[in-house]
Amino acid sequence: MRKKMMPSDALDDTDFARLQQSARDHLWMHFTRMGSYQTAEVPVIVRGDGAYIYDARGKRYLDGLAGLFVSQLGHGRTELAEAAAKQASELAFFPLWSYAHPKSIELAERVAGYAPGDLNRVFFTSGGGEAVETAWKLAKNYFKLTGKPMKHKVISRAIAYHGTTHGALSITGLPDLKAQFEPLVPSTFRVPNTNLYRAPIHGDDPVAFGRWAADQIAVAIENEGPDTVAAVFLEPVQNAGGCFPPPPGYFERVREICDQYDVLLVSDEVICAFGRLGHMFGAERYGYHPDMITCAKGLTSGYAPLGAMIATDRLMEPFLQGNASFAHGYTFGGHPVSAAVALANLDIFERERINEHVRDTEGEFRATLEKLLDLPLVGDVRGDGYFYGIELVKDKATKETFDDAESERLLRGFLSKALFDAGLYCRADDRGDPVIQLSPPLICDQTHFDEIEQILRAVLTEAETKL
Repeated sequence: MRKKMMPSDALDDTDFARLQQSARDHLWMHFTRMGSYQTAEVPVIVRGDGAYIYDARGKRYLDGLAGLFVSQLGHGRTELAEAAAKQASELAFFPLWSYAHPKSIELAERVAGYAPGDLNRVFFTSGGGEAVETAWKLAKNYFKLTGKPMKHKVISRAIAYHGTTHGALSITGLPDLKAQFEPLVPSTFRVPNTNLYRAPIHGDDPVAFGRWAADQIAVAIENEGPDTVAAVFLEPVQNAGGCFPPPPGYFERVREICDQYDVLLVSDEVICAFGRLGHMFGAERYGYHPDMITCAKGLTSGYAPLGAMIATDRLMEPFLQGNASFAHGYTFGGHPVSAAVALANLDIFERERINEHVRDTEGEFRATLEKLLDLPLVGDVRGDGYFYGIELVKDKATKETFDDAESERLLRGFLSKALFDAGLYCRADDRGDPVIQLSPPLICDQTHFDEIEQILRAVLTEAETKL
């Protein structure tokens, strides 16, 4: 039985007030409207246990987003904390700049063993954005070394999010997110995503829609010139916009196109890897072999920061010749403590058969969420594994969406706070059409699915009265 947080675990009024004031005075939170906390309390999470988190007032919430698509094994895993402490006592830090340490070697071999095909070369980073940045730089560097120096452009999908560094943000397909940081890195281009619910063509035929969407990549390559395009960046299930799975045959066709034009296929699995879709890598679930995989988050279940870019032997080959060097790296990439935590995390994955658990129960998760389709606000429920988006609409019959002002009132004006107040931490997002995203820890079961559905049902029913 889960331990319930006792009132004594909560901060007293004095400590709580001090923490609130300090947060307002000094902490710059990420992707946050800081002005909104000038008169409101800053949510402060102090503890986690299994699938639940607890705030500074002692209130419990179901972690329906796994932190940020991160906490695969749930909270409070002492085994992972102990792995970190043990490694820190032996070797707390050493860089991978011309040197190695045992945990980085062991983890690289293990990650390569999980990866499909001949993706045997693992370049560690601190996180996912750095992994994406690494993949683009490697693509450009590789083609320069192999006699195709003009191949530098990148193709990605509309609304897709790939990170916040200048390169990764340039690849991102969210104009509003990019505008305040422009000019960005040039030479990135967008193609349609795989949102079947809003397909502009073949909406009643997933196979035909998937073929059409994939073929738009070939059109983009032709338009830019095949000799100038280096890579295509695609997530197995696209995150931004609300969890777009690939239609049948989509990735098979993308692989054909990339091979035809000698363009590298990068599978951005910062979210989708390590169990989120019931496999170590999403590429395995959908049966395709990329040239690179970018990953992070679930590699350590969030117990330490770590990411990786995994490349094929072919992409390493030019760097094994003469004086060649990939002049790129990060101080904390492959950090010994993070690598030790990742190894312990993967041990638990195997021992507790986490991927098998996701595959065994994902049908129940989907079926439970699909109960919400009887609500007037719910237009679509989509996703795979433990990764789902619920699209909200004004009119189910016409699929009419909300305008910007309505979306603001619905998501930020009501849903985000109401869901949290009701005991569910998840994401109400409008990077695209309004959605609620769910990505719970991979240890969850039917009791958690039911709790998620019940909270969503109550809050969405109340939301109807607010419109």
